[in-house]
Order: sequence, then structure tokens, then C-alpha cells
Amino acid sequence: MSDADSSSTGTTIECTGLRVATTGGREVLHGVDYAVAPGEILALVGESGSGKTTAALAALGHFRTGLAHTGGTITFRGHTESHDDLLAVPPATIRGIRGRLVSYVPQDPALSLNPLLRIGTQVSEVLVAHGYDGDVDERVREVLTDVGLDCDETFLHRYPHQLSGGQQQRVGIAAAFANRPDVVVLDEPTTGLDVTTQDLVLDTVRELVTRSGTAALYITHDLAVVAGLADRVAVMQAGEVVETGTVRQVLTAPEHPYTQSLIAAVPDLDRIVERDSVPSGDGAGTPLLRVSGAGKRYGPTTVLDGIDLELWPGECLMLLGESGSGKTTLARGLAGLLDLDAGSLSLRGEPLATPRSYAQLRSVQYVFQSPFASLNPRRTVASSLEVPLRHLTDLDAAARRARVLDMLGQVRLDDTFAGRYPGGLSGGERQRAAIARALVTAPDVLVCDEVTSALDVSVQAAIVDLLATVRRELGTAMLFVTHNIALAREVADRIAVLQGGRIVEQGTVEEVLANPQHAYTRELLEHTPSMAAVR
Repeated sequence: MSDADSSSTGTTIECTGLRVATTGGREVLHGVDYAVAPGEILALVGESGSGKTTAALAALGHFRTGLAHTGGTITFRGHTESHDDLLAVPPATIRGIRGRLVSYVPQDPALSLNPLLRIGTQVSEVLVAHGYDGDVDERVREVLTDVGLDCDETFLHRYPHQLSGGQQQRVGIAAAFANRPDVVVLDEPTTGLDVTTQDLVLDTVRELVTRSGTAALYITHDLAVVAGLADRVAVMQAGEVVETGTVRQVLTAPEHPYTQSLIAAVPDLDRIVERDSVPSGDGAGTPLLRVSGAGKRYGPTTVLDGIDLELWPGECLMLLGESGSGKTTLARGLAGLLDLDAGSLSLRGEPLATPRSYAQLRSVQYVFQSPFASLNPRRTVASSLEVPLRHLTDLDAAARRARVLDMLGQVRLDDTFAGRYPGGLSGGERQRAAIARALVTAPDVLVCDEVTSALDVSVQAAIVDLLATVRRELGTAMLFVTHNIALAREVADRIAVLQGGRIVEQGTVEEVLANPQHAYTRELLEHTPSMAAVR
């Protein structure tokens, strides 16, 4: 839908001159404007900290703790109710509006699903709370069917932990659409999902919005998703909308330098990437790391089944697969974080023992998806980095301090970061610190587990560049675990595709991308979002 179309059909919700400040008086939104028409999806895009979530949550009359509305209005024109300014209605009224006329889908389904309640109960609660005047059980089944889920008694009696991540997110979407709201705010609902599940969730959103005539605000940092989903885009930077227009206008002919930089940072399978050369094994001699016949079971469930892999000095091997394919289990087994049930591991031809020696622990290090998994929020960055040096090396205090500062410099964090705490860092800075912690013992192998999945595109690009620098300057080999095949040309030399605990395809990046041999690999490629899919 074009801007002209939007104005001609009227808007369901219109934000004008929105200003938000911290309780200390620092303004974080500087007069934001946006409008969404019935059946339209407006994508609010921008880096972390740009203000997009704050601007979108204002449509729910909600401001996070420490923030206050200081100016501007939000006009609501629904099917059954209208309000000249949602931000001026009494708290009791706004509570009655949320979930009924304006609903919300969070990034993490754990924030919207109660782990103690069954699925059917959770969806019906939304209806009952807002006085739904029809058959509640019938509506629950109807909306679950709408999002592609089963509606039989077995499914309705499941708990959230018995569902996959994609199923949980679709239950959250079902609850959000249960009362047929006029406006829905979707806050990065596919971040962390594999490409196949993401595609299914996005199709579900698009169909529901179109069929119900709902106005949708879609918060995201993923412009490739925007290309195939949204009608219009509003680009936010530092609390302001710097560019707005149709998806085609903004993504194919961006006018603002910030928009241009965001688009340039988007990884794309169709774009040939020029990378600095990095050391890489040529297949001769002994591989740095070898995995033979690796297996892992949990009760009757086989998670890994006969995995064979080789990793050469300075090489980056991308381990690709959907959620549940076994990639994190394999990665943790290689790093010694869990014991494998079968097979053997060797480093430079020598068996990796269980438990591992200090030398072997130093040689294979792990970077978690969440930096908080390796950075203690109560320790300074320097203190967290010093822990592995204290346990795995014989360096004295002065040498450890010098090594920490040197490593921070290697990941492009200056000395001032040494005394800061993780909570005071941006997402990209925290991930750099986590990478520094893994590298501080000078490992031969770095296992990176979904280290860019929650980062915006520009920070993701910076982390990818950093990892390439580490390989080039330190000669570190990397296993890059991900579900995002679009990063392949940016980071990897070879790809191994994991499905159901088995390697179904291996080859160089170009071999796998240009001529995939396995149907599963072709399916992953087909579902990968691309900037070429501009609506």
C-alpha cells in the first residue's frame, strides 16, 4: 500500500509529534510521526537504541520504567471505538483497550506465555478478560487454526515447554489476534527463529493482517524480512524518523545516509562479498580438529548420529541447520561443555580427553549466543576476562592485566571498557567483550554459537568483520553455528548442513550455495529472506 493509498483509506492509528524523555529529563524521542492504515504493515526499523520499540509501544499507551510521555498525540480510529488521543485516556480505560483493540506480540514468547498454564487456557484467558461475547472455546480453536496450529484436545492441553519456539510464537500471535484487534504491535517476533520457521510465522502475520484489516506495526532490524513482509517503512535513528516511504522506495532508492548504511550492512546470498584473505587449510596433513562418529542421545531421542567433521587451521566452517537439528549440542560437545555418547574428538591428532586438561580447555573456547552466559553482570569486563587466565594459565597479576587490556584492544574496545559492567554496554559491545573473553587464552579453535542472531545488521556486520580480523591476525580456526545461511559468504570457507542430528551436505560455500545437492539445503535457501523480495 502506498502513502497515497494510506491517506485515501484513512488511518487506524496515527502518531503525531511524539516526544518521550527519561525521568531525569533526557529526551529519547524527538517528535516522532507515523501512521498505519487498515490491513497495512508499517515496519519501524533501526539499530538498537534508535527508539523504534519506544515509539511502537506508545501505541499501547505504554512507556517503560524510567520513561515518560512529554509531548505529542496518538489518534485511534477503530471499528467500534475512537479516541482523539490514546495517551490521554485514564489508566483503567487503556487497560481495557490493550489486548482487545490494540494487542502486542513480544520478541520472546516466554514473555507472553505462562509456563504453568496450558495452551488452550492461555488463549481463552485473553478472550474472557475482555468479555468476549461469543463461544470462547470455538474462537480459541478458530484462531489457533488461523496460525497453522492444531486445535485438538491434545494440543490445547500442552504446556509451552512442550512446543517448539516457532509453535510458541504462533500461540502468542493467536492470542494477540484472538479479539480481532484493530492494531497489533509485533516486536521482532522472528528474532532467533530458524529461516523455515521464520518464513511460516511471517506468512501467518501477513495473512492475518490482510484478512482481518488490522493495522500492524512491525518492529525489526532485519531489512531482508521487511522486503518481503511490509507495505511501508519508517527508518529511525537516535529517536527520530529520518526516512519513510513504501518498501520499494526506501529499500531500492534510499535517500538518507543512515538508511543507505543499514542496507549496505544486510547480508545477502545474492551478493558477492570481497573478503581479505585469511589462512585456511588446504586438506593436506592433519586437520586441527577432527570429529569422527560423534553421537549423543537423551533417553530415547537421538540428537547426534554419526557426525564426521574436520576443521583446519585458520578456517571457518559454518554449521547450518534449523532449531532442533543438533548444532548447539555438537558445538558444546566439541568445546567440552557436555560429554558425547559416541565417537572421538582429536586436536592436532591427539585425543581430546574427558575431562579435558587445562591445555585442551585453553585450545578450544566457546562464545555463547547471549554474552551474559559468559560475562558476570556483577563483575567488571576486565574481571570477567581475567577469570580464564587465572584458572588456565600461570600468568601473574600484572601479566594478566596486560593481556586483558591487549585483548580488549584486539576486539576494538578501548581501556575504558575494562572497568565497566556488562549492563552498561550496548549489545554489540557486550558481544565483543564475550569474544575477547573466549580469545584471551589464545585458543586454536573458537566455537561461535549464534553470536549474531540477536544483533542489528550494522552491529552484526561489525562482529563479522571482527571475527575475520581474528582469523587473519591470530590464525584462529572457527566453527560458526547458525541458522542464518545469508551470512555464509560473509564469514565462512565451508558449510556443513545438519538435519535431524546428521550431516546431510558439506562443501565449500560456493559449492553449497550455487549447487545444493540435498533437498533440505535447497529448502533452507528457498526460505532465506532476501532484499530481492521487495514487495
